[in-house]
Amino acid sequence: MTPHPRLPGALLDDGDLGDTDEDWTVSESTSIYASSFLGLSVDTVVGPDGASFSRTIVRHQGAVGILVLDEDDRVLVLDQYRHPVGKRLIELPAGILDVDGETAMDAAKRELREEADLEAVTWRSILKMYATPGCSTEHWEVFLAEDLSPTPLELRETRTAEEADMHQLWVPLAQLVDAALDGRIGDSMTVSSVLAVHALRGRG
Repeated sequence: MTPHPRLPGALLDDGDLGDTDEDWTVSESTSIYASSFLGLSVDTVVGPDGASFSRTIVRHQGAVGILVLDEDDRVLVLDQYRHPVGKRLIELPAGILDVDGETAMDAAKRELREEADLEAVTWRSILKMYATPGCSTEHWEVFLAEDLSPTPLELRETRTAEEADMHQLWVPLAQLVDAALDGRIGDSMTVSSVLAVHALRGRG
């Protein structure tokens, strides 16, 4: 790689850009807590120079999100209470990959039915992300869902806990872009997905 002509760092060609697999040695791993979908452990990691250090890791099965877009360029969002942050957040429909053997696409279809009472004909993967890679294994895949219809009444789910109190809202995509950029909405999956769709449109 070529050094930057004036600043620290190197110049990287576009063709070389991307995350790469690498696995440093773990000399010890201690489980602190485990539930049906979340675990907490402390790993002792050995770096390339041979030095050891500890990292606390939240182990998560991963999740899917759905950016639901109707024929008038409106996005379905959920107004939902989130206890850890003490706020009602504007979010995309989403859920955990907690069914054995289920693909991310199948999980997205299930979550769309469970949280929004909707079916979609057209699906496209638009985003893959790690939520907080400095401390968690949680990863997401977000799908764009279009060509919508209501889920038949006999197939609809009964919602519980926070989901029993959430509200479904249709918001123009342009308004969500503005809300993401000026900080009115802060859910990371929602912000990144809305901006991803906006960027994809700009690229044609």
